[in-house]
Amino acid sequence: MEREAMEFDVVVVGGGPAGLAAAIRLKQLNPELGVCLIEKGAEIGAHILSGAVMDPRALTELFPDWQERNAPLDTLVSEDRFLLLTASGSRQLPNALLPGCFHNDGNYVISLGEVCRWLGAQAEALGVEIYPGFAAAEFIEEDGRVVGVVTGDMGIGKDGQAGPGYQPGMELRGKYTLFAEGCRGHLGKRLEQRFNLRAGAAPQVYGLGLKELWEVPAAQHVNGLVMHTAGWPLSADTYGGGFCYHYGGMSGNPTQPNLIAIGLVVGLGYSNPYLAPFEEMQRLKTHPAIRPMLTDGKRLAYGARAMTSGGLQALPKLIFPGGALIGDDAGFLVASRIKGSHAAIKSGMLAAEAAAAALADARAGDELTAYPKKFRQSWLFDELHQARNFKPLMSKGLWLGSLLFGIDQQVLRGKAPWTLGLTADHGKLKPATQCAPIDYPKPDGTLTFDRLSSVFLSNTNHEEDQPCHLRLKDPALAISHNLALYDAPEQRYCPAGVYEIVTENAVPRLQINAQNCVHCKTCDIKDPGQNIDWVSPQGGEGPIYQGM
Repeated sequence: MEREAMEFDVVVVGGGPAGLAAAIRLKQLNPELGVCLIEKGAEIGAHILSGAVMDPRALTELFPDWQERNAPLDTLVSEDRFLLLTASGSRQLPNALLPGCFHNDGNYVISLGEVCRWLGAQAEALGVEIYPGFAAAEFIEEDGRVVGVVTGDMGIGKDGQAGPGYQPGMELRGKYTLFAEGCRGHLGKRLEQRFNLRAGAAPQVYGLGLKELWEVPAAQHVNGLVMHTAGWPLSADTYGGGFCYHYGGMSGNPTQPNLIAIGLVVGLGYSNPYLAPFEEMQRLKTHPAIRPMLTDGKRLAYGARAMTSGGLQALPKLIFPGGALIGDDAGFLVASRIKGSHAAIKSGMLAAEAAAAALADARAGDELTAYPKKFRQSWLFDELHQARNFKPLMSKGLWLGSLLFGIDQQVLRGKAPWTLGLTADHGKLKPATQCAPIDYPKPDGTLTFDRLSSVFLSNTNHEEDQPCHLRLKDPALAISHNLALYDAPEQRYCPAGVYEIVTENAVPRLQINAQNCVHCKTCDIKDPGQNIDWVSPQGGEGPIYQGM
């Protein structure tokens, strides 16, 4: 097919912190470079979801004057709390006993979506061409080298045929293409396969983060409080924990609401197919240590997103002919700190510096070997190296894992002479016959809620007359394998009610409600048969997160 094409020096795929930082750094180093950034969300920040507590270290390197530029980092962390929860009580651990990764001195409670919107404005001011609402459908390869991407066709009907509003995608070509799609990027995983980027790396492992944003009465708000929890409602053999971040409130200023970001991270290596992360998060809010914070409050937003957590040993090869993986597309998240935005920004800067140098030296045909070299020489490598055994140790269970990680950090200072391995999440589910069902209470509509009302708050929308972006490699496996062996766990691990088993004439089938999808990628990760392939729908679709 003949497509319209545009030429750039560098094409950046993804408008999160990594992609925006890369585009900004390129223009800082050489304002004459042609830099294009595409974002599948309807606007910059629409698909961004994070807790979020931000270490400003990388942002300060990118913009030393970010405060003068009015970056939306307004709430300095004022207090750290770490609670061990039982079903009816809690115990706060003394801060002196916590490893350094749980201390947040000098960090900020933020909305990462708002930070990305601010970064987008800085990028545009530098001359970066930003195109939101355009999803990269495939990469272009010529002579074994990536030379750009093709944006998705618009106006394709469910039958796969072009409709009356059909518009073919465009070719966006660059001397280098940087992929910053976030966790489990659908082109990132194809690049890993095409160029064998995971050779020698441990399998990537993941967590699912679920988050709600609440506005609460001032008396229940402690501005700058960062609280993390471990234990209930998750069993001791399931990795995960809760978070509760207070921000936004400013005494005497009625335009600054008292906000609480509350959520739960559930490691996707859990074994019980009856576990439902969404319902676990709803249960967390009913705990006596948390319920009083939310009483008489109003829920404003909801969202969910998978996050990489394998660390250093799970990073793929970062480069391939014609481009590189940056941010969470590669896996730059420090799981022990529950932080990735500073790592994403730094990785984007490092890749941009390597690309700018190659272009300046007329070496556009070369692989960006300077990028992984710069990474190994950076503080980001040191941080990931120190925390590299966190996820392997925590997979041993809450109590033993916490003890071993405490020894690793407090006694050995992260310098143990060994690096532990990882096992892929999708292989850890046990058959349903070996596990006990979990009885989750019905939502009360005030503190706890159902999935569909939650999805409504995510502002998710998909055009119904289009090919389903959740593709089954073998539709029969949904019944013969997933339902037969695991009682269809996709009904429970999806936080948006996308998958359900319906019975017609006594014959079960899997129904996919793709319009509910919040693009969390959990199904692509956790499906026990690796039968679900998440691909990007039409550009501009999915959630439009506000304040998340």
